[in-house]
Amino acid sequence: MVDVLVTNGPWLIGIAALFGFLMAWGIGANDVANAMGTSVGSNAITIKQAIIIAMIFEFAGAYLAGGEVTSTIRKGIIDSTFFIEQPELLVYGMIASLLAAGLWLIAASALGWPVSTTHSIVGAIVGFAAVGVGTDAVEWGKVGGIVGSWVVTPAISGFIAFMIFQSVQKLIFNTDNPLENAKRYVPFYMALAGFVMSLVTITKGLKHVGLHFSNLEAYALAVVIAGLVGVGGMIAIKRLKMDSKADRQTQFGNVEKVFAILMVVTACCMAFAHGSNDVANAIGPLAAVVSVVNSGGEISSKAPLVWWILPLGAVGIVLGLAIFGKRVMQTIGKNITHLTPSRGFAAELAAASTVVIASGTGLPISTTQTLVGAVLGVGMARGIAAINIGVVRNIVVSWVVTLPAGAALSIMFFFMIKGIFN
Repeated sequence: MVDVLVTNGPWLIGIAALFGFLMAWGIGANDVANAMGTSVGSNAITIKQAIIIAMIFEFAGAYLAGGEVTSTIRKGIIDSTFFIEQPELLVYGMIASLLAAGLWLIAASALGWPVSTTHSIVGAIVGFAAVGVGTDAVEWGKVGGIVGSWVVTPAISGFIAFMIFQSVQKLIFNTDNPLENAKRYVPFYMALAGFVMSLVTITKGLKHVGLHFSNLEAYALAVVIAGLVGVGGMIAIKRLKMDSKADRQTQFGNVEKVFAILMVVTACCMAFAHGSNDVANAIGPLAAVVSVVNSGGEISSKAPLVWWILPLGAVGIVLGLAIFGKRVMQTIGKNITHLTPSRGFAAELAAASTVVIASGTGLPISTTQTLVGAVLGVGMARGIAAINIGVVRNIVVSWVVTLPAGAALSIMFFFMIKGIFN
């Protein structure tokens, strides 16, 4: 059946490119929107500024650090040896997966549900492989790990966010002189943010550019950056004209302004790391299709990227956020709990810390679930009444539905595409 690939090659690549763009568009509308949601919801930046930041840093992350080669099968979720005899099935399956995951993400974004793009594409790939090829083709252990992460990931980030926010309350807001204490302690939070964000960028972003650091080098570089950020923060805060004798409400407002500056920095780092990491959800299956078709049916574990694939993914992500991202931003930033810059900072720093922990331990992670867990942690620090339980319930339901929804759509599209080309 390799002649099917040769005959229909240009068509298959063209369709895969179209659906890959749709998937990238969905990632922008859903995943990038939730990464920016805390910054927008806390009023640290406007939606327009969020789109500009995302355009620059998501594009830079995806294009510069998205990888010269990408894993053809995301997260090693299926065994490629099952497709050696019939490579066209892998091509049809990847095209079906891109369409299924892209449509699911767009539907979820329209409803304002922050779902996981990784779980969407994994669910789709598992669906076509289990039904179209055989259940043995699926690495079920990996799928189990992903399901387990639904509980573990939000719990870790929620706990870290709770602790960070509680420390901010105790050291700064609940003191007699919040402004003086902010000047004293905020540089340490800045240094911590610098450390975590630089680690995220080094581990998630720069490895694709050809810059490979050992763990020791990565941590040493992160410590140096943290020191520089802390010192820079100290100098910047001393220059701010703020009246320490003002009433507490005014002092609170001034402290929040300091955290708002931090939010912008964390938003930029998260966007870069996200662009470099999650663009693979769209371009991995697309690269697999192009590789298998161009090689006449040969399946390799890594696929070299054709020059046009990364820009396609990067442009799709940016357009998805700009055109359709507002609803998910609203859910994360405003609907779960009321966020201020200090609360948003605690949530974003906790999410980034969880990403670092997950990278070090190999825990399968969803940036969406990490961030939602962190926002919940901040809300819990203010008491259960501060959380909109109805919104949280809808989000959890959408997480559970994502894998089977992606799988069901993918199975349907797989048999349709197979019927058209065979």
